[in-house]
Amino acid sequence: MTPKPSAPPFARELRTSATLAAPLVLGHLSTGLIGFVDSVIAGHHGTQTLAAVAVGTALFWLPMMVPMGTLMAFPPSVSQLDGAGRRDEIAPLFRQALWLAAMLGVVLFTFLSVVTVALEPMGIAPEIRPGAVAFLHGIRWGVPALTLYLCMRYLSDGLHWTLPTMVLGFGGLVVLVPLGYALTWGVGGLPELGAGGLGLASAAMMWAQAIAFAVYLRRAKRFESLGLFAHFETPKWPVLKSLLATGLPIGVTVMMEGGLFIATALLIGRLGGVEVAAHQIAINVSSLCFMIPFGLAEATTVRVGHALGRGDRDGLRRAAFAGFTLMFATQAVSGVLLLFGNHQLASLYTADTAVAALAATLLLYAAAFQFPDGVQVLSAGALRGLRDTRRPMLLAALAYWGVGMPLGAGLGLGLGWGPQGMWIGLIVGLTTAAVLLSTRFLRSSKRTPMDVGMAPAMTDGA
Repeated sequence: MTPKPSAPPFARELRTSATLAAPLVLGHLSTGLIGFVDSVIAGHHGTQTLAAVAVGTALFWLPMMVPMGTLMAFPPSVSQLDGAGRRDEIAPLFRQALWLAAMLGVVLFTFLSVVTVALEPMGIAPEIRPGAVAFLHGIRWGVPALTLYLCMRYLSDGLHWTLPTMVLGFGGLVVLVPLGYALTWGVGGLPELGAGGLGLASAAMMWAQAIAFAVYLRRAKRFESLGLFAHFETPKWPVLKSLLATGLPIGVTVMMEGGLFIATALLIGRLGGVEVAAHQIAINVSSLCFMIPFGLAEATTVRVGHALGRGDRDGLRRAAFAGFTLMFATQAVSGVLLLFGNHQLASLYTADTAVAALAATLLLYAAAFQFPDGVQVLSAGALRGLRDTRRPMLLAALAYWGVGMPLGAGLGLGLGWGPQGMWIGLIVGLTTAAVLLSTRFLRSSKRTPMDVGMAPAMTDGA
């Protein structure tokens, strides 16, 4: 019998990347659906509640992106150790990453406790402030759980096991939907807390996810040989310093990208409740679309890191190009959906015709940046797999804050174009980032040293 010919290397890589990315994409979509649930519940409770959740969400996720991005240094390190056959080093690194996650969670909790005093100086409309404060005071209690959950999730992702991300992501919605509705509207004898109820429900969901993931890692046979919880370890500062050296630039980069959107929301907050509510709807739909390339980027990070651990230069470039192929296909679908379904999508969130009409217009701008947004996030993911994080941070700063934000603020506020002007700034900033980061990857992938199992952070050479 003639043996069946094996698939070409790129086809195999495409299949492997798609298999790895699918649960990640679905897991990220479940995260995006959290924002959808919050926005729909808040939107039907009232325009001011939706506006308060929009501002509160912005002020939560802007600082949250620093620990989230910092911990993104963990999966490529795990993947490189796995690829180099050094699995015995994974558990000690995991235990140190847990310490880092706990410290980051405490810092962020403290920040969210005091940032509410800045709402008035920011110029947030007075009618929006009380709900935004209530939302932040509620959700802050879940922050330590979220950072620990991310650490455990990134361990599993780095070992090419992404199913828990999907299962626990959708499991969180099972907690959030009924609890969020009950606390917002005051169902079943519970007080009607409005935006504050959504914050508390989100915190409860985060703790449920973190506890469930810890139980799974401790009991699953897949992780038994690693000895993840074999013994207690005190913090080892050289290891934590190494994780921070690679991860903090990632955190800053992620914050600068997300901050471009969040700062846009805060600036639009100066314009009034209708504008803020419409922007929240459009940005929530855009965020759902973004979760697809974001999941693909995380899978690409793992595949590139694994190839780097094997010392396979062709393999790491093949992994990146497979990620780009999948990204272009999915972003084309998102762009068409936003272009032709903008009015239907906006109407899901609110019965306010003025809010829905403006949101539908903003979704057309979102359709325009689907490809550049996908290219920049996929390029950043591939660069993380190479542990090339410092120069990309500077390139992102230039694109988002040197180009996108000044242009958006100038058009939206300076020239009076409103939310539409701010969204033009988003398009230009993301396009600039796409060009700079993809060029950086093409250069870095040619000169990364291939003789290491767990590569040190790259230098900032040009």
